[in-house]
Amino acid sequence: MAPHVLLTDPVKALEPEKSRPNLGGATTQDLRVPIKTVESSDDLSSLSKRDIIIFSDFDGTIFMQDTGHILFDSIGCGADRREELDEQIKLGLRSFRDVSEEMWGSLKIPFENGFEVMKGALKIDPDFLEFHDFCIKNNIPFNVISAGLKPILRRVLDEFLGKKQSKHIDIIANDATISEDGKLWKPIWRHDTPLGHDKAASIQEYRTIASSESEDGSVPLIVFVGDGVSDLAAAREADVLFTRRGLRLEEYCRESKIPHISFDTFKDIQTEIVRIMKEDTKKTAGAGKPMHYNPRANLWRKAIKKKNVPRFVKNSTKEDKMHLWPEAFTIKNQPEGERSSSPKA
Repeated sequence: MAPHVLLTDPVKALEPEKSRPNLGGATTQDLRVPIKTVESSDDLSSLSKRDIIIFSDFDGTIFMQDTGHILFDSIGCGADRREELDEQIKLGLRSFRDVSEEMWGSLKIPFENGFEVMKGALKIDPDFLEFHDFCIKNNIPFNVISAGLKPILRRVLDEFLGKKQSKHIDIIANDATISEDGKLWKPIWRHDTPLGHDKAASIQEYRTIASSESEDGSVPLIVFVGDGVSDLAAAREADVLFTRRGLRLEEYCRESKIPHISFDTFKDIQTEIVRIMKEDTKKTAGAGKPMHYNPRANLWRKAIKKKNVPRFVKNSTKEDKMHLWPEAFTIKNQPEGERSSSPKA
C-alpha cells in the first residue's frame, strides 16, 4: 500500500548511424574529447586522483522512456491530451508548472498500481547497471537532475538497481503528495516559479563555501549526460558532454557545433571516461586543470563530492544565471515584476 504522503528531503529515433564522435565542424584540436577509443580496464585506482563528477538526466537517458508520459498516456489524460498540453507549453500559452499539474492531476490510481504500469513499460539502458558499479567502485558521484517527481524516480531506481545500489545516486527533483487511494497526485514544486524546479535556486540549496579545486589542488572533471534540448543549459557547462545518439540533444549539438560525444549505451561512456582519465594522467599527472577543460564548468565544479551528495556554490551572477538557465530567468511575454515567480497552485 502506498504511503499517504510521499515526501523526501530537498538535496528528466531514428536508427542512428554508427560513427565516431561528431566533430561539430571543429578541428580535432578544438575538441575537448578525443576521437580515438581503446580497450581498457574499468579500474581507475592506478591513475591520477582527479575527481570526476557526473550529472545526468533521467527520462530518455538512464531509462529509454519518460516515466510521466507512461502514466499519463496509459492511465491518465491520454496521449492526445498530453500532446495538446505539450503544445501549449511550446506556444507559451501555459507554463510548464501549470500544465504538469493538470497532467499529474489526471491520475486517479494508487501509487503502487501506477508503479506497476511504469515497471512493465520502462526499459533501462542495458549497460547502466555495470556503469553504476563502475562509478561506485571508483568513488565517482553520479547525480540525477530532473523536472520529474523524486518519489517516482527513487522508486524506479530502487526497483531496477536495488535499494543498496540506488542509495548511491542523489536525485534533485520535485517532491509529491500522493494520497493512499490515488485520487490525489500533487507535485510539491521545489520553487515557486513557472518551471517549478529552478536550477539556479537548487544550486543555492546545495551550497557550500568551496573553491573550484579539490583538496589536493586538482580541478574536478565535470561530465554531463543527456538526451534532449532541455538539458542544453547544463550540458554547455560540462568539460565532457555525452549525448544519446539519434535524439534531439545530439542533433542540436551537431547543428550548433557544440563539442560532444554520442553514445548508444552507458558502456560507451564508461570506456570514454577510462580513456580520458588515462590521457589526463599521462599529460597532467592529475595536477591543476584537466586536459579536457571548459571554463564554463566552474559553476558545476563547485559541486565537490562529499559522501556522494553534491554541494553547490552559494552565489552566481545574474549574467551566469541568464546564460545557464535562460528558461528560468528569461520568461517571454510576461511583465517584469512577474518573471521570478508565479501564483501558488
